Amino acid sequence: MTEAVAQKTLVIPQLVVGLGNPEPKYDQTRHNIGFAAVDALSRCWKIPLAENRKFQGDYGEGIAPNGDKIRLLKPLTYMNRSGQAMQAVTSWYKLQPELVLVIYDDMDLPLGKTRLRLSGSAGGHNGMKSAIAHLGTQNFPRLRIGIGKPKNASTSDESGAISHVLGRFSTAENQMVSAVLQFVAECVELSLKQGVEKAMNICNSRSFESSQS
Repeated sequence: MTEAVAQKTLVIPQLVVGLGNPEPKYDQTRHNIGFAAVDALSRCWKIPLAENRKFQGDYGEGIAPNGDKIRLLKPLTYMNRSGQAMQAVTSWYKLQPELVLVIYDDMDLPLGKTRLRLSGSAGGHNGMKSAIAHLGTQNFPRLRIGIGKPKNASTSDESGAISHVLGRFSTAENQMVSAVLQFVAECVELSLKQGVEKAMNICNSRSFESSQS
């Protein structure tokens, strides 16, 4: 029994999806940090992204650092319908949900923190609600990037939350965001080489602090 547990299948993503909104007015906003993460991977791995109408998103594929084929996707369906684009890719390539790693923003995590998990609920995130609905399960890995809560905002202040996620990072925050995105790329590479579960140990234990603090 113990040996069987030790030999359980590693979860190695074959599709990395970053969540965000497509219009220029949403570019570089907190809600689009998933897009920024996939852009960082695209540059790092030299995998160009181009609009793919069949997949309803900016899409690219190439060879990952582990030597296997990897696919990158930024859905252009708007956040609330992110799952449509994900389903288009997984259906075409017959990928199981557990092979899809989704990267997105999380207000419940402070800026500078990341969380990698093998599964979980949407946690109120509309992009993840759509992903779960279209993939038909919540058993797929996800990497949440903390964007923090708006300052002096009550939990019931929905308009404050919306303006926060659709706002841009400050100049001081941008320096930390660059470091976080580099770390996210390292976490994804580790997930590809050693499996998501092993990468969780690294990704969930480190946090970045602003040089201004």
